[in-house]
Amino acid sequence: MRPEADSMLPRISGQELKRELIAFARELGFDSCRVAACAPPPHATEFRNWLREGAAGEMHYMMRGEEKRSDPQKVLLGAKSIVVVALNYWQGEQVRQSQDPATGRIARYAWGDDYHGVVKSKLDKIDNFLREFAGQQKCYVDTGPILERDHAAQAGIGWQGKSTMLIDPRLGTWFFLGEILTTLDLPPDDPQPDRCGKCERCIKACPTGAITAPHRLDARRCISYLTIELKGSIPLEFRPLIGNRIFGCDDCLDACPWNRFAKTSREHAFSARHTTTDISLRDYLKLNDAEFAVLFRNSPIKRVKRRGFLRNVCVALGNVGDLSDLPALEHVAADAEPLIAEHAAWAVNQIQERCLMPAPEVG
Repeated sequence: MRPEADSMLPRISGQELKRELIAFARELGFDSCRVAACAPPPHATEFRNWLREGAAGEMHYMMRGEEKRSDPQKVLLGAKSIVVVALNYWQGEQVRQSQDPATGRIARYAWGDDYHGVVKSKLDKIDNFLREFAGQQKCYVDTGPILERDHAAQAGIGWQGKSTMLIDPRLGTWFFLGEILTTLDLPPDDPQPDRCGKCERCIKACPTGAITAPHRLDARRCISYLTIELKGSIPLEFRPLIGNRIFGCDDCLDACPWNRFAKTSREHAFSARHTTTDISLRDYLKLNDAEFAVLFRNSPIKRVKRRGFLRNVCVALGNVGDLSDLPALEHVAADAEPLIAEHAAWAVNQIQERCLMPAPEVG
């Protein structure tokens, strides 16, 4: 930078800049904005061991980004601070999915618009704000090679619960994270103390036993992994445990007692859509590729594409469907997409076994 250009930059202390940054983040709608020193994540060793155990399943991008996730300097050389923001997505108790088992259950975070775009657009504005003070930044929303929950915990956004999810006493578990690595030196915040105590409700709530011990998650057993990250067939042993969940799972989050303090989100983009809370499982089976793209435009669900979504729908119907669902399932059992056809055939067999078995003799 030329000396004359440097002389035109605002003269401000790190503490003053941090105050202005927090105020700006709140103007953008963030519910929390805190700072951690840009240092290696505290659980880098545990992360590497987790990868070696194969607990990441088919999430190969974790392995590809292993070095960067263990050292943020390899993401942005010269970074001094990590700004972490939280955005509440809780829709309130009055907004619920249909209680009819024939309506599939979708994780709350996916009820509205795709959070990646919503949060990233806000981070870009913070990036531009920090550029005015000669900062160089890298911004991520659950997409970059960093251990975001480690850095968020260091910044004091919340503490890491036994489910591995972050918990904040004001927001509960219902919030998205965003990170900004910056070359600016901002005063770091203190971490929050762990307030989980002896509670293990999240561990007991997991339908598949994916939380194998406090702070240890085997992704290969997690319903969110099985219905979103896994691209192929869902293992037979887990299909009955998925119930009517068709995109993600909230059970470990729902179980957290800190959620009694959660407040309704101010972000309208996350408002629930009819397409994610009220449509019957059978009706989803009618979607072709074009209709799926239209129905889930700007939704996180579009990520799994029609093949993955209808795979999940078929498994759910296999668990909760009845004889009236057989025609729709038999139709997609002949689908050109082998993944859908396979899971539809499984669902047909499950329903037939459940609904057509002769009743046991009495006496």
